[in-house]
Amino acid sequence: MAQFIVYENANRATKKTYPYLLDIQSSLLDELRTTVVIPLCPSALAGNAAISKLCPVVESVNFILLTQQIAGVDRKNLGKEICNLSHARIEILAALDFIVSGI
Repeated sequence: MAQFIVYENANRATKKTYPYLLDIQSSLLDELRTTVVIPLCPSALAGNAAISKLCPVVESVNFILLTQQIAGVDRKNLGKEICNLSHARIEILAALDFIVSGI
């Protein structure tokens, strides 16, 4: 699995709230059953409440990353591949750095 790929959320219990999951885990750990994801929600639902450095907007899909809700999930809960966000790598890593270090 490639890093920074957005997948449909295949988990029935959470896919309505978080329709997409961004896989941020390094492909060096592909042998693990789980992966680390950041849920995405429609930008319209987040409104102006989101902290832009923590929750960057992904313009190409008009969704916002909910970095503060980072989670480990079973790979079987990843559905169809939607898109690749490698082009937003700097913003994604900056959001992760902000949640860890506050900078």
